[in-house]
Amino acid sequence: MNKYSLGALAAAGLLAGGLVTSANAADLGGNCCADLEERIAELEATTVRKGNRKVSLTVSGWVAEQVLWWDDGEESNVYVGGIGTTIGTNVKFTGQATIVPGWTAGYVIHLEADGSDHLLGIDADTDNGPGRLAGSTNYVQTLQSYWFIKSDHWGKLSVGLQSQASDNTAILVDGSGSLIPANFVQFDYGGFEARGSGTSWIGLTGCTDCNGIPLNAVRYDTPTFAGFSASASWGEDDFWDIALRYAGEHHGFKVALATAYSESSDNGTQGVNDGLGITDTEFFQIGGYIQHIGTGLFLYAAYGELDSDSAAAENDFFYIKGGLRRNLTHLGATVFYGEYENFNNDGAGSEVDLWGLGVVQEIDAAAMSLWLSYRHLEGDDSAGSVIEDFDYVKAGALINF
Repeated sequence: MNKYSLGALAAAGLLAGGLVTSANAADLGGNCCADLEERIAELEATTVRKGNRKVSLTVSGWVAEQVLWWDDGEESNVYVGGIGTTIGTNVKFTGQATIVPGWTAGYVIHLEADGSDHLLGIDADTDNGPGRLAGSTNYVQTLQSYWFIKSDHWGKLSVGLQSQASDNTAILVDGSGSLIPANFVQFDYGGFEARGSGTSWIGLTGCTDCNGIPLNAVRYDTPTFAGFSASASWGEDDFWDIALRYAGEHHGFKVALATAYSESSDNGTQGVNDGLGITDTEFFQIGGYIQHIGTGLFLYAAYGELDSDSAAAENDFFYIKGGLRRNLTHLGATVFYGEYENFNNDGAGSEVDLWGLGVVQEIDAAAMSLWLSYRHLEGDDSAGSVIEDFDYVKAGALINF
């Protein structure tokens, strides 16, 4: 009897609760065992198994929601919802099987519950994101779906819908524990109107995560050598990129660095609007993180630049965050941080400054993080418009599973 039958047998015994009474405890004949076998079969049919006998199955992900108060200079309100596409509530199914020692094959199916997606989905007149708009049925979307073959010595080849080599390269080096509530992407405020400008805040800033949408691609990742690794990917019609990464510890400091370059000749990729008639874009990004292990002091910085065959889509940004990560309680690490970001959008002739403060409390026993943060934005454009400042406070939590 395999382990699933044993588990089901134990559960059946509990659910039966007296199926075998004292009157027939000594009598193992009749229909007793037949009934038990039926119950075991029913329980096995409704049990999620960890893959088949050859390929494993692991279910992981997180649920993340927050409360957002905002003031755009003319109106203020409080919204409840998610934290933005690609970092919001999701579930991932992964698994692999050994082909021969040192070689494995596997798969990833990654789904996102975007019912309150914040990325450009909410504004002063819309409190729910695209997945919750009237008439929408797109509550869950597929972020990734691909297979891979991996060698311990030669690296990993992946084919299908997936994050490209340069996706989130500069963001993911942030090891402070404050990446979710404080990063350089306009998840929380991008769709809000910058009052007085005639456009949204992302219209003033330009794109930052200019290569942040998973695409159908072929990707190769090298093994890690002395902390260094590289990745490259290609997607049809046509897109290609390359990324380099390093992580290690030196003289009491944790250090992580990453950079990436990508090119696209396909309309609409890399965050560029099809309506602009743009066909060729190039995006460069670099990020670095350093933390003193003894004190918990850390510093993170990132830079990105988008070039195009149209000046209407060219912009750059610089982001910096510093703070302290310490175990002040038995719950887990507490992270205090301050952040600043500068955007220059050549296409719109605009400049935006953002600064903020926040605190994150990790709860190790529940694989959970709670945050409270404040952000302030101010901007100007080449027309000399009087643009109202934008302020918001958010409090939320993320729990892993």
